[in-house]
Amino acid sequence: MDAAMKEQAYYTYTDVLGWADDVRAEIIDGECYQMADPSTTHEIIKRELYFQLLIFLKGKPCQAFDAPFGVRPYPKRDNSDKTHVEPDITVICDKSKISERGCYGAPDLIIEILSPSTARTDLLVKFNLYQRIGVPEYWIVDPERRLVHVHLLHEGRYTTTTCDETGTVAVGVLPGCSINLNEVFPDSPAS
Repeated sequence: MDAAMKEQAYYTYTDVLGWADDVRAEIIDGECYQMADPSTTHEIIKRELYFQLLIFLKGKPCQAFDAPFGVRPYPKRDNSDKTHVEPDITVICDKSKISERGCYGAPDLIIEILSPSTARTDLLVKFNLYQRIGVPEYWIVDPERRLVHVHLLHEGRYTTTTCDETGTVAVGVLPGCSINLNEVFPDSPAS
């Protein structure tokens, strides 16, 4: 643990600002979640998803960001807010939510790619957080099973569709945008 990261029961964004640049950790409801460095497979998948989104969004008002890019659902002027996450990919269509320090409020789309060190957090803790703060669309990419779980917010709850590696997935919050999963999972036997 970084020297600036003291063992404590409760963290705020003020603590995050004091951590070294190479510390990979998020805080959710005041609890710290440390992350291991991502694998090569994780980064290949993230790069391809991000690339496809960037191509679609060129010349459009929405913007895509990849990690490390912070999301503060409830930012406070004194930095005492207790949640700061860095999703793998974040898409924001409301320019007023974009600051020099990341996104203030709920983004339109968040994509998380599972890894052994983050799977529980992504599947449970972040799922509940993103649903609670009103993220309209949340994707969980499972590299091991070669699946994408698409969660769409409907009346405050996520409904889920699971897509395998062999087709395309429409991005609900970006009409006309589809992601080619054959490119996301390039070494598939089906390709």
